[in-house]
Amino acid sequence: MKNAGVSGGKKLLDIQDILENRLGIVYGAKVADLGCGGNGFFTFKVARLVGKTGLVYAVDVLKMVLKNVENRAKMEGADNIKTVWSNLENFGAANIHDASLDFALVINVLFQNKHPEKIIREGTRLLRSGGKMLVIDWKEGRFPYGPVAETKIAPEAVSDFALGAGLKKISEIEVDQFHYGIIFEKL
Repeated sequence: MKNAGVSGGKKLLDIQDILENRLGIVYGAKVADLGCGGNGFFTFKVARLVGKTGLVYAVDVLKMVLKNVENRAKMEGADNIKTVWSNLENFGAANIHDASLDFALVINVLFQNKHPEKIIREGTRLLRSGGKMLVIDWKEGRFPYGPVAETKIAPEAVSDFALGAGLKKISEIEVDQFHYGIIFEKL
């Protein structure tokens, strides 16, 4: 569901508003899409926002996913996208310098992993002081689509993971009826 943008004619995520107005991604920023997914939906949205002087790391554990993003980036002339293979549950595994990013995106990723707290910790490592992390994941409950209820990570647990990793909560944002969103800042 990482690439969900519309479903049944209803808009799920107002990506432009969330990335630009709520999170504050600007031209020239350095951003990582941690767990970028099959078509790099958020990666390409961010690449347009950061422009030619910015940089977007598309990070995923699946090499085929990264190949798809690379191919699409070439077709679209998105030279500001760099793919990085990594298991985000391994601290220090993402081949991105410590404290080098302005923003990290963790969107519809945590429910898919055994150790979501480690993903938050790895994302925190990559952020500079004052850098922001956006976490969007599935609300608790049963819905007609999406992951099974048992795999969902409660927003309170995400906030605990973030606090333990050295982040402070800036705000909770309305995403849609199926997802919650939290913005954190690195201390």
